[in-house]
Amino acid sequence: MRNLPKEADLGRDPVDRLLFTLAAPAITSQIVNALYNVVDRMYIGHIPGEGAAALTGLGVCFPLIMLISAFANLIGMGGAPRASILMGHGDEEGAERILGNCFAALVALSAVLTAFSFLFMRPMLMLFGASGATIGYAMDYMEIYAAGTIFVQITLGMNVFITAQGFSKVSMMTVVIGAAVNIILDPIFIFVLGMGVRGAAWATVISQAVSAVWALRFLCGGRAVLKLRSANMHVSRAVIMPCVALGFAPFVMQSTESLLVLSFNSSLLKYGGDVAVGAMTILSSVMQFAMLPVQGLTQGAQPIVSYNYGAGNPERMKQAFLLLLRSCLVCTAVIWALSLLCPGLFVHIFTDDPELAATARWALRIYMAGIGVFGAQVACQQTFIALGNSRTSSFLATLRKIILLIPLIYILPHFFDDKVFAVFFAEPVADVIAVATTVTLFSHEFRRLLRSMREPRAGRDARA
Repeated sequence: MRNLPKEADLGRDPVDRLLFTLAAPAITSQIVNALYNVVDRMYIGHIPGEGAAALTGLGVCFPLIMLISAFANLIGMGGAPRASILMGHGDEEGAERILGNCFAALVALSAVLTAFSFLFMRPMLMLFGASGATIGYAMDYMEIYAAGTIFVQITLGMNVFITAQGFSKVSMMTVVIGAAVNIILDPIFIFVLGMGVRGAAWATVISQAVSAVWALRFLCGGRAVLKLRSANMHVSRAVIMPCVALGFAPFVMQSTESLLVLSFNSSLLKYGGDVAVGAMTILSSVMQFAMLPVQGLTQGAQPIVSYNYGAGNPERMKQAFLLLLRSCLVCTAVIWALSLLCPGLFVHIFTDDPELAATARWALRIYMAGIGVFGAQVACQQTFIALGNSRTSSFLATLRKIILLIPLIYILPHFFDDKVFAVFFAEPVADVIAVATTVTLFSHEFRRLLRSMREPRAGRDARA
């Protein structure tokens, strides 16, 4: 490996210190990144006279936004673990080919997604739960956001390659710089210039553009171990398809948010009207923000697991996973307790409307009831991705949302008098079943992998 300065040595530094060294900036990045959407919602929800309707309109944009960003995960989160594994093997040229191919694929996808968004924007927003009272706000936001798709793709898709090289602080700054721009511009555009929802969209697009420039400057500069080179930007099927296969799991996890929100919003609109849909917007925002520490921990663990898997070091790999599992469970247990004991603490961040707040408070307790054990699901599923196991990770990605949660949203209301309660209750039921399945499967597969990695080493030691 080239002797370039890095923030962390993935093969030698103590695993506990290494995980938290990488995870702390990743958690910060996740929290700050959420501010792109959460800050928009906080400001929009407090627009005098129209805040509740505008917030609901922005909420129905969320699944389309998630679908767009899911394609960055398909490429970036599929390519980065494979690049880390090749770095563990000592094949940096192969890792750089992955980086260049993924960048070219993201640019091409951006053009396709931008065209798709403008062609099908209105019918998709109506499908995701917009009503006559909220579609105007949704269109105002999405028309501007869709125009900045290329910045979203580059920022999300390339930043994971910075973390994969051990530069977690640089990766954090990609997000922090963009979020700072967003936080500064939001109140200026929304209130001072009177642009409302469109102002929030412009602030987001400009901030994403700044983040994209920062990430590309680093990857093309002298500090990067893996550099973005034009010679590697000719997309090769042999290089990009394994990345897409591995990225399919995170793609499904995020893209199915669109189907999930569609299912929740259509059912809630039927049984509870715009107030219930508005409550779901708040609940999804709280869930998104609350899970950020867990996602940051998995981002910190991914390069450690992938690199040491590639380097053939099962003990460091196992140590990293066990530390990740314990840390994730602590985080989700705290989230569960806070949601149960003081839901109003979260709800009133987003709305002052009494009716909307009252609905969101009781719904949050139901919606988050299974989150206490969910840390195990995230830790196991993300470790499968870090190990390059595309088949199992893809199955687990579809299990919770597609196989369990979406059907439950439509089935459970037939068994409860309170239909709105039943829709929200689908979430914890799916969580508990998914966790039990994932932990059982992971325990079997991980033990088998450790045995297979130890046997060749034991044979070499015996011969020596």
